[in-house]
Amino acid sequence: MGEVHLRAIYEARPLKVLLLTTDSFGAHGGIALYNRDLIEALAALPEVSEVVVLPRNYTYEATLRFPSKISFVANAAGGKWHYVKTTLGISLEKFDLVICGHINLLPLAGAFAWGKEIPLVLMVYGIDVWKPSSRVTRLCLNRADAIWSISAITRDRMRVWSKLPIEKFEILPNAIHLDRYTVDPKRQDLMERYGIKERKVLLALGRLSAAEQYKGFDEVIDVMPELLKQDSSLVYLIAGDGDDRERLSEKVKLMGLTGNVIFTGFVPEDEKADHFRLADVFVMPGRGEGFGFVFLEALACGVPAIGSKIDGSREALLDGNLGELVDPDDYESIQEAILTALKKPKRLLPSLSYFAWPAFVDRLANATREVVSLR
Repeated sequence: MGEVHLRAIYEARPLKVLLLTTDSFGAHGGIALYNRDLIEALAALPEVSEVVVLPRNYTYEATLRFPSKISFVANAAGGKWHYVKTTLGISLEKFDLVICGHINLLPLAGAFAWGKEIPLVLMVYGIDVWKPSSRVTRLCLNRADAIWSISAITRDRMRVWSKLPIEKFEILPNAIHLDRYTVDPKRQDLMERYGIKERKVLLALGRLSAAEQYKGFDEVIDVMPELLKQDSSLVYLIAGDGDDRERLSEKVKLMGLTGNVIFTGFVPEDEKADHFRLADVFVMPGRGEGFGFVFLEALACGVPAIGSKIDGSREALLDGNLGELVDPDDYESIQEAILTALKKPKRLLPSLSYFAWPAFVDRLANATREVVSLR
């Protein structure tokens, strides 16, 4: 269907979109951040009249003012049956597209979409779909009109067990708002807070979860003794918190690295960019990132980055065009990459524009128009 013809359809019939999601506004984490961008990008499309968001989780009051097109149903959050009841409660409203923000919500989103005979899209991110889902969910997958994946590695790993055709997938990587970041000096008060003045800083930022010991924290701690032989001024700053912090802290003590590995605890959103600017190198050689938005945030602050060649961070670093790629099992390659990156100047790389907000909106617009045109 031609673009001009599609535009005429949209102008005559504005689209009302329903998003069922686990996390978005009022929640922390990478999926929540991605969904906030998705919602705002949908609302920016001229053919979309309204985006109704039903969050499964809502842990704190969102201070952001929603654009007029966004209806955020905060009271949908709660227990499973309360969420189902809230979804059924809007079933009499007219919608043109249902987007399912997590595979665990697919049976509910699917029933809603099929009952109304409107298109259904599933969003997938990383380890949520790297392993087979339940039989009921797999049956629902076959009925989805499209699957929007945050990365090619997530698409490919999902296809191993789902057997879905590649044509059903659309890659929609994270967006970075370059206007929210700048290449600025390190904040003096933060350096004093952590006692890192006159030191070269390696940084990682993420949730310290016992269920997610794949982010590369252990690997960098393991290579610190050798790195300190090369440069005694190095310090490894681990930003974030979670139930794995105690184990990591004990490991640091046992290795005699107290003072060379520092835990910041939870970093509030308004201090995140300043924490990235503390770094001379951002390094997370992990195994399970579906994409790795933190790499884009570090790069937007001008910080050289090191990621893994075996997970989604490879795509965030554009196959090495935006940073160093290492094998997380090869400690020598991690050391060499860190020493190489420490010699690089801080600067904003032109290739980062590939992930800039306007490019994300364009990709989402094309994906939305394509799936709506199917019906």
